Amino acid sequence: MILEICANSFESAFAAQQAGADRIELCTELSVGGLTPSFGLLEKVLVELTIPVHVLIRPRSGNFTYSEAEIDIMLRDIETCKELGCDGIVSGGLTHAFEIDLQVTKLLKDTSGAMEFTFHRAFDWVKNPSKALAQLIELNVTRVLSSGQQTSALEGFALLKSLQNNAHNNIQIMPGGGINAANCQQFKDAGFKMLHCSATQKTQILKKLPNVSMHSTALFQEGILATSSEETIRQIRAILKK
Repeated sequence: MILEICANSFESAFAAQQAGADRIELCTELSVGGLTPSFGLLEKVLVELTIPVHVLIRPRSGNFTYSEAEIDIMLRDIETCKELGCDGIVSGGLTHAFEIDLQVTKLLKDTSGAMEFTFHRAFDWVKNPSKALAQLIELNVTRVLSSGQQTSALEGFALLKSLQNNAHNNIQIMPGGGINAANCQQFKDAGFKMLHCSATQKTQILKKLPNVSMHSTALFQEGILATSSEETIRQIRAILKK
């Protein structure tokens, strides 16, 4: 059975290799569902480790519906991954109606070339999972990462089994979300061929909490997109010019 580790740092990727994992999904910022890793992190992992690397291509949090500029960034990131010799891409797009954005996903998939392509947990937001699965099969996507549209894969077990049955070996179904040593056997017994987990452990790295927090709770709400306002910048610039 293939074990994929969601690695959010070089240390996590190194731990995955040392522990015998089969591959990693390299990303950052697990607190918002994962974002594209930096070029430096990606290069260090590829140069210093031998474990197969799949890279999350997601330029920001908030949702999975992207602007033309964001799509261009994603394509550039995929090209970089291709040049560096990555094994796979993890990405995808949705419409505002919570359906697979076929045009965007096809573009991302085609740009990935020979690399494997995993449609990530944006799948857990789609309105009609059966329809979405058929569309991803049509796009020749390698696999779907999903928690069965629930908070954890264990809670979404029934849908995951249904997806597995409907896949007919045309696409791989990879359960992910809350999978650990206490429940992974259930997925193996159910016939799943691969699992995705982070195996996260928390380490307190501050000996004393700072007076000013760098975390903004206002920006951790689902669907919130923070961008710089051109009008606000103009107002500030006008004041400073006086």
